[in-house]
Amino acid sequence: MTSPSRTRALRIATRLAISGIAFVVLSMHVSGAWRFELLDRIENYLYDVRVRMTMPGTPDERIVIIDIDEASQVALGQWPWPRQTLAALIDTLFDDYGVTVLGMDVLFAEEEQSRVAELIAALEARDTNPAILDEVRSVAQSQDGDIAFSESLIARDVVLGFVFKDSVAPGEPRSTGRLPPPLIRAEDVRGVSAPFVAAEGYTGSLDALQDNAIAAGFFDAPLIDSDGVFRRAPLLQSYEGDLYPSLALAVALVALGNPSVGLQFAAGDDEDRRGIDLEYFTLGDLQIPVDEQVAVFIPYRGRQESFRFVSAIDVLNGSVPNSALEGRIALLGASAAGLLDLRATPVGQRYIGVEAHANLIAGLLDENIRRQPAYSVGVEIVFMLSIAAITALILPRLGALAALSLIAAVLVSAMLSNLWLWSSQMLVIPLAPVLAYTLLVALLHITYGFFVESRNKRHLSNIFGQYIPRSLVEEIDASGAEVSLEGETRKMTVLFSDVRSFTTISEGLDARELTRMMNEFLTPFTRAIQKHRGTIDKYMGDCVMAFWGAPLPDPDHARNALLAAFDMLSAVRSLDEEFRAKGWPEIRVGVGISSGDMNVGNMGSEFRVAYTVMGDSVNLGSRLEGLTKQYGVDIIVNATTADTVEEFVFRELDLVRVKGKTEPVSIFEPVGPRDALTDTVIDEVNEYARALAAYRRQDWDDAAERLNGLTKMNDAVLYNMYLERINRFRHEPPPPEWDGVFDHLTK
Repeated sequence: MTSPSRTRALRIATRLAISGIAFVVLSMHVSGAWRFELLDRIENYLYDVRVRMTMPGTPDERIVIIDIDEASQVALGQWPWPRQTLAALIDTLFDDYGVTVLGMDVLFAEEEQSRVAELIAALEARDTNPAILDEVRSVAQSQDGDIAFSESLIARDVVLGFVFKDSVAPGEPRSTGRLPPPLIRAEDVRGVSAPFVAAEGYTGSLDALQDNAIAAGFFDAPLIDSDGVFRRAPLLQSYEGDLYPSLALAVALVALGNPSVGLQFAAGDDEDRRGIDLEYFTLGDLQIPVDEQVAVFIPYRGRQESFRFVSAIDVLNGSVPNSALEGRIALLGASAAGLLDLRATPVGQRYIGVEAHANLIAGLLDENIRRQPAYSVGVEIVFMLSIAAITALILPRLGALAALSLIAAVLVSAMLSNLWLWSSQMLVIPLAPVLAYTLLVALLHITYGFFVESRNKRHLSNIFGQYIPRSLVEEIDASGAEVSLEGETRKMTVLFSDVRSFTTISEGLDARELTRMMNEFLTPFTRAIQKHRGTIDKYMGDCVMAFWGAPLPDPDHARNALLAAFDMLSAVRSLDEEFRAKGWPEIRVGVGISSGDMNVGNMGSEFRVAYTVMGDSVNLGSRLEGLTKQYGVDIIVNATTADTVEEFVFRELDLVRVKGKTEPVSIFEPVGPRDALTDTVIDEVNEYARALAAYRRQDWDDAAERLNGLTKMNDAVLYNMYLERINRFRHEPPPPEWDGVFDHLTK
């Protein structure tokens, strides 16, 4: 037979193995060794949910978008507008409205096409007088839109935009226009192993514009996620080793007064940074959390139009209130059809690109950008290890409903913990692997429990289900013990109950009514026994035999048997009214309880076996039940039971020698729980004990006087029985060697 501890250890090991295998599989995803696309998609969805749940949803008044909208195009013509118009727009924004910074989410890579240039070329072809040509050229220069536009940038905080190319097609120029000076030069990041986003080419602004602009930044989006959603943006891109800022970063730098910038790593000497994790991009005293690609999670404030849009034509017309623009950061972008730079974002599938830059600028200024540090992998691992322990050690002990409740609680706790880290600590900790792990191990454990462990439960139920309560079957299974059916000796308690005058009752009822009556009587009897962890041994007509202490050991076997006996008597009394209504006789029972050493196991023949108990203590229990009627009590227990259950008050009934035994035994009536008895009952028990002591020392007068006094309080069969014995002993005194034992020669 496999020991209970070994079986339990095997089950625990199996459960831990289930959790461990699932842990290894999910850990490969977490570490990046083996990515599951489905989990990545779920994680992206959960990220978007968290963004939408926690975004402020309020407009940011610091940043205004100068909108190239439909109304502006109707008034000024299709884009691109004349450079003179753009120069006038810049002059108006800075001189009339007092904006602090203007970022251009548009590209000026080509010179403006002018009909004056075509006229000069025609005049030159006709050998026009040089003086006239010089005059025409002078007039043309004064009307040159590019010159006017470039001059409007002088001494203004205007940030131009440019585009990096991640690849260059054959025959396509690698670069056009001019780049601004790099933010960080190649020699300053030499030795850094961070995988910067690297560009193959670029399209920059015209030289004249770039020369006069205070800064420039790229506005392409090289880090679109696999599902096409714009969640992260690099602050820097690398070109030929130099690092250049994004439009949002360039605008934020100008707005902050162009503080010093740098890269901050998790550890290590600045002179030896190979393989060290990049943690922050510094803007003066500000620390912006970045990933290894110097990218950040865009802190979206809300859905479309979380920033104010002002029509460009309204600015030129001067119809915008000064308060709407004064002291603001302005971004020039387009919402007109055909010019839209639409992007899918966590907060909307059609989100105007310029507003994404606005969100990032606000996040840089507020330092409210979330980070996903390198140790987030460790956080995920700790979460999964905790869940592994819970599912392996606690889940198997629970029923179906409790198990589902536990899984739900784990899932909710994981989500709330993650949301707390997201909201309070500004940490982006992946959630999908933890939730997937919880559901996976729950499914595996439930499957294992259903197909493997439930088979053991069904086996136990088949063996013991008719005899012991379901709770004991579940306890046996939870303990991991393999219940032995072989014979063994244990300290146990046995109970016998019998209906008094059953022959007379059965003669007054036909067979069908008798069967119905017995079923209604035995059902509450059985319920009382099983309620107190008893095992039904057998039904013998009107007699019920039960025992405590097997198949599971029960240190409280005597107490549980006694409690069951009192519940049985209470159940019988509760049937009186119902039985009278049906014309059935009232039922009274006697109960005998005996505790001691007993043999328990499968016993019988090759034709039939039964799980039962045997031994002298068992036989004594049967004899005690038979004595209840003679002593006029409902329950009689042996001395072992009385000595064991200390919280009950017992009245010693007699010292007897029952049929089949040579040694006398003391028998007791359980009066009730000590703390539930009245003083009157206690006094009666004590007075009876004094009467019994006088009887055993053959002081007949004292014993009779006390017993007569007791009969006035309670005309019990017990007191009258002893008075009859005293009368007999007065006429026929017992022998000198009499020890107070009374011989019962019948069962």
